[in-house]
Amino acid sequence: MLVMVGIVVVLGAVLGGFAEAGGPFPVLIQIGEFMIIGGAALGTLIISAPPNLLKKIINRVIGLLKGNKINKTVYLELLKLLYELFQVIRKDGLIALESHIERPKESQIFQKYPKFLNNHHLMNFLTDTLRLIIMGGVSPHEIEMLMDQDIELHHTEGAKPGIILSKIGDAMPGLGIVAAVLGIIITMQAIGGPAEQVGKKVAAALVGTFLGVFMCYGFLQPIATNIELTNEDETRLFEVIKNGIICTAKGFNPIVAIEFARRSISSDFRPSFEEMEAYVKGQQGGQKSEG
Repeated sequence: MLVMVGIVVVLGAVLGGFAEAGGPFPVLIQIGEFMIIGGAALGTLIISAPPNLLKKIINRVIGLLKGNKINKTVYLELLKLLYELFQVIRKDGLIALESHIERPKESQIFQKYPKFLNNHHLMNFLTDTLRLIIMGGVSPHEIEMLMDQDIELHHTEGAKPGIILSKIGDAMPGLGIVAAVLGIIITMQAIGGPAEQVGKKVAAALVGTFLGVFMCYGFLQPIATNIELTNEDETRLFEVIKNGIICTAKGFNPIVAIEFARRSISSDFRPSFEEMEAYVKGQQGGQKSEG
């Protein structure tokens, strides 16, 4: 939602300032300039990104328009999910966890947390690591190394849409200049005509430069930055799981393992220990705000 608000503010400020200065809006409607810049940018994007990455970029942009869904409540639910899984290990042993790991969609624990059950990246990370612990023979240190590699890979892959959009944004001023140069070429052909006609063609050419710079710094670069920050937040969820599992593998009791997991949450969303303890033990009144 805030992304949409930002887009409206950018458009309102630029176009409102243009109108206040007496600028006529029709002069900005230059279909040819839009075709050159928009088409070239789209073609550049297709050349730069393979099909699977194009799909990720589209999904990321749509997700941003819908709003960031990561907040304090999400972290509290994740901590509670981990706490319930660790309680099963403590009370009934590792083998009792196997049915939940092998068939998570049928698990009474996982069914209570559809946000995570439907996130296959997060679920695979969680279940595959717990499955490794159940199999045995792997030290907590080795498990931690493996999880770090997995987290780094996920973070790198999640950063690619932002990187590609940032590069396209960097190219937009250049594409604007291309459109402007083509406009000047057309203008030079009419240089002997009426001054009014020449002026209109120069104005049309300058619209290309305006569009390129405006699209770069007004939209594409901010969207790329937002994607990067969202990827950081999503990576933090993996870190929370990692710290909780490692502590459990070392033999700590569930609430201590959850405390280690809580400490890896960023300060923007981190609940207090009392709030976390009340929430994971079912005392919903311990939850204050979503941060």
